[in-house]
Amino acid sequence: MDWSALFVSLRLAFGTCLILLPVGLWLGRRLARMQRRRALVEALVALPLVMPPTVLGFYLMLAFAGDGPVGGFWASLTGTSLNFSFTGILLASLVVNLPFAVQPIQRAFEAVPETLREAAWCSGLSTRQTFWRIELPLVRSGVVSALALTFAHTLGEFGVILMVGGAIDGETRTLAIAIYDRVQAFDEAGAGRMSALLLGISFLTIGVVYGLSRRGGRRHG
Repeated sequence: MDWSALFVSLRLAFGTCLILLPVGLWLGRRLARMQRRRALVEALVALPLVMPPTVLGFYLMLAFAGDGPVGGFWASLTGTSLNFSFTGILLASLVVNLPFAVQPIQRAFEAVPETLREAAWCSGLSTRQTFWRIELPLVRSGVVSALALTFAHTLGEFGVILMVGGAIDGETRTLAIAIYDRVQAFDEAGAGRMSALLLGISFLTIGVVYGLSRRGGRRHG
């Protein structure tokens, strides 16, 4: 087992989930209630799902370069490069995983009846209080699904991370990249152990998502 690569993968997955959780809550709620230009915003959010990882990674690599719009700004602030750094793969992971964080939460907010919000407002609750006391408990399953999908997908992401970060040991070399390296070195046993770990995480994630979906369906039935 490549423990260094596993640590980088877990650090990346937890960081991605931590940052995307508030983004997913805000954007998912806005999309659920949006009337105008909703299709355009939904298409932009879902774009990473249909773009080939190497294409998305290529454009992110250009954007993160020292003369790129994002990389140049970052270099002027910190004097460091985004490409081939942990910060760079974290930003790339946020872009890649945005639809996994937003879409389950959006669907959960869409299932909350508007009359429930109106009743809360008539009872004297403010918009913020309605969100925390009424809406958030009702979309809990969507939030958990979003976190599970984002976490698992981050652990398995390969193309974009390799394009942006390369394979620097202890910095950008994730478990998925380590598996590829082991296969290239004909170490099938090592690759098999790490692949089994990712397979187990993926299976557990699917079980969580389907279990929450079934529970939510019974509750609303």
